[in-house]
Amino acid sequence: TESKYHGPVGNLKTRSTELGSAVTGSSLTTVLPASSTVKNSIVLSSESRKELAKQAKVTKEERRGQIDGRHRYLISRLADGIDLSEQQVEEIIISDDKFQLIEQFFAPSGLKKLLFFYQDVLQQKSNASLKPDGSTNNLSQKKLFITMGSTEDFTGTCAFFLRTSDEVITASNVSQEVNFGMFDCTNGNILQGLEFFLSQIMIPALKSQQNWGAVKEGLKNSQIQEFLYAVDKFVSTLSSSRQNIEDKIQLAKVDIDIYVRNLQNPSDYITAG
Repeated sequence: TESKYHGPVGNLKTRSTELGSAVTGSSLTTVLPASSTVKNSIVLSSESRKELAKQAKVTKEERRGQIDGRHRYLISRLADGIDLSEQQVEEIIISDDKFQLIEQFFAPSGLKKLLFFYQDVLQQKSNASLKPDGSTNNLSQKKLFITMGSTEDFTGTCAFFLRTSDEVITASNVSQEVNFGMFDCTNGNILQGLEFFLSQIMIPALKSQQNWGAVKEGLKNSQIQEFLYAVDKFVSTLSSSRQNIEDKIQLAKVDIDIYVRNLQNPSDYITAG
């Protein structure tokens, strides 16, 4: 075959020989630079991580320098509500990627709300090793973080700050212009958390309210009474809806096969029907 098809086979044989000599003779010289490149990339990666950590530290200290009376007010409310120290809350806030949302909340005509979630979050261990299936060991722990409320699942506690006007928030007016509240949604039970928040916190607070602004009569005013009645009715509807959902009817699964297995003729189908 080699003599009959000398041209093609000869070329193939020559290429095979070249490939063989390349593998046996020069493969080591090509492997060494590759391993060296990997080693260099590891070093660069380590240097990059150090540089990122350095930049993060600088950013944290810059943010720490921006902390004033407004931030202190938020920090103290969060620390009281979540049972963390003010030092812990401060470190968490200045390390958060969404720190700029606080400044947007303080600005004139800024954000109407500022939300914090405090809940279990899966975090990968720094020295975690891969499992046989390629996954890693993740550790679940409580974490406080700033959120817009639309990208993360809500499964724990929400601490919120609400503006009462479009005025710029200053250290002198923050306690008057900003309201603070907490909303518990442990295990993702949002309806129950909302019902508790309204019935046990908001309604009692409203019914004990003495100053209703321009309404001088206060609780004796018919509009105020209608408003409180509407809130009570809403909470009652919410409660009944929640109970209906929790006690929902589930139809039992039926094994259809036992009914159709022995059907042979039209009369069997009629009987089964």
